[in-house]
Amino acid sequence: MTARVLVVDDIPANVKLLEARLTAEYFDVTTAMSGPEALEICERAQCDIVLLDVMMPGMDGFEVCRRLKANPLTHHIPVVMVTALDQPADRVQGLEAGADDFLTKPVSDIALISRVRSLVRLKMVTDELRMRAVTSREIGIMDAELQAVSETGRGGRILLVDDRRSSYERIAGILTAEHTVDVETNPQEAVFHAAENDYDVLIVSLGLENFDGLRLCSQVRSLDRTRGTPILMVAEAEEGARLLRGLEIGVNDYLVRPLDKNELLARVRTQIRRKRYSARLRDNVQLSMEMAITDALTGLHNRRYMETHLATLVEQAAARGKPLSLLILDIDYFKSVNDTHGHDAGDDVLREFATRIRKSIRGIDLACRYGGEEFVIVMPETDMAVAALVAERIRRKVASEPFRIEQGVKSLDVTISIGLAALAGREDTGATLLKRADQALYRAKRDGRNRVVADAA
Repeated sequence: MTARVLVVDDIPANVKLLEARLTAEYFDVTTAMSGPEALEICERAQCDIVLLDVMMPGMDGFEVCRRLKANPLTHHIPVVMVTALDQPADRVQGLEAGADDFLTKPVSDIALISRVRSLVRLKMVTDELRMRAVTSREIGIMDAELQAVSETGRGGRILLVDDRRSSYERIAGILTAEHTVDVETNPQEAVFHAAENDYDVLIVSLGLENFDGLRLCSQVRSLDRTRGTPILMVAEAEEGARLLRGLEIGVNDYLVRPLDKNELLARVRTQIRRKRYSARLRDNVQLSMEMAITDALTGLHNRRYMETHLATLVEQAAARGKPLSLLILDIDYFKSVNDTHGHDAGDDVLREFATRIRKSIRGIDLACRYGGEEFVIVMPETDMAVAALVAERIRRKVASEPFRIEQGVKSLDVTISIGLAALAGREDTGATLLKRADQALYRAKRDGRNRVVADAA
C-alpha cells in the first residue's frame, strides 16, 4: 500500500526522521515546516494523511487540525497528532479539534506504520465514494461535505461487547449520556446482533474471558452487513502487540485502560462522524445513479436507460424464442395544453400520465419517458394480441378520467395515441422495433388520434 503522507513539524531533524521511516515503507512523503504551509498543501489535495506536530510556533497543531476539519475541502483527510504530550486531557483536546489519532514521541516504527496504513485504508474507501460522487456536486455531494463539517457525532447506536460487569457498566454509563448503548456479553451472539442492526460503532473488549476479541473483530469485518461498521477496541496497556494486530485486520481505533471518560466520548464521536459522512456519500452516489437513468419529472426511466435495457431484453427474447412487444404512447395535442394552461399544467398532465401507466403494467414491464410527451412501454413475454389489449386499456383509462391541474382546481380531458410493434424474428433489434412502433404511432395520429394502431409487419 502506498500513499502521500504530509509530515508537518517546525524542527528539521524531526521531519527528516519521520520522512526516512515512511520512505523506507514506500510512502510518498511531503513535508511542511509550518501550519499555514500545511493547510495550503492539503487544500491542493496533495496528501492522503497528515502527521502533525502539536508544538509549533505561530499556529500550533491543534489550530491546524481545527481548520482542516472545518474546511469541506479537507475535513476528510486523516490527521495524526505527533506530540510529546501524553496526558489524556491533551489527547482529548486533539480529538475535539478533529484529530483521528495520536502518536506520542518517541514514536515507535511499528505504531507509526500501522496507524498510517490503517488510516490510509479508510481514506481510500472514502476517496472511492467521493470520486464517484464528485460529478454530481449539484445533486448533493457538497451537502454531504458541509453536513460532515457540522456533524456532532452524537446520538449514535453502539454495541458494546464485554463480559466483565464492572467494565461494561462503566463504559455504558459514560456513553449513555450521548448515545444509545446495547451491551452483549456473549461474543458469538454479538456478531448476529451487529449484522441485524445498523450500529454506528462496535466497541470490543480484547479481554473477553473465553473468546478471542480479535477473532470477533475479524468476523465482523468479513460480513457484508458489518464491513463498514467502525470498530473500537478496548485493551490493557500491555496488549500493544494485539492492538497493532487489530489495526492490521481493519479495526478503526482503540483505547487503553484505565479509560478516560472524555477520551472515550471523543473517540466514539470521531468514528460516528466518519461513518455518517461515508453513509451520506453512498446515498449521494446512489442518488446520482438513479438520476442518471430516471426522468426527474415523471419518475419513470429515461430514454438512455430504455435504449440500453431494450437491447438486452430483445437479445434475451430472441435467444429464448419468447415474444416481446413495444408501445409508443403520445399525448394528443399536448402543445395546446402548454400554450393554453401553461407549462406547470403540462407538467401536471405528464406526472399523472406516468402514474396511470405504472398502474396499468406489470412489474416486469419497462416504462420510460422517451422525450417530451412521448412514452415507451416494453413488454417482455407478451405477443401482439395481448399488447394490443393492454394498449387499448391504457387508452380508455386516459380518455375516461379527466386530468387534474393547478393543484386540483381545474381538470382537462386528455387523449393519447399509441403505436404498437412486436419482435418479428432473430434479425430484429431494439432500434428496428422502435422504428416500427413509431411508424404505427404516426398512422394513429394521422388517422384521427385517440386510437391504438399495430405495426403491420
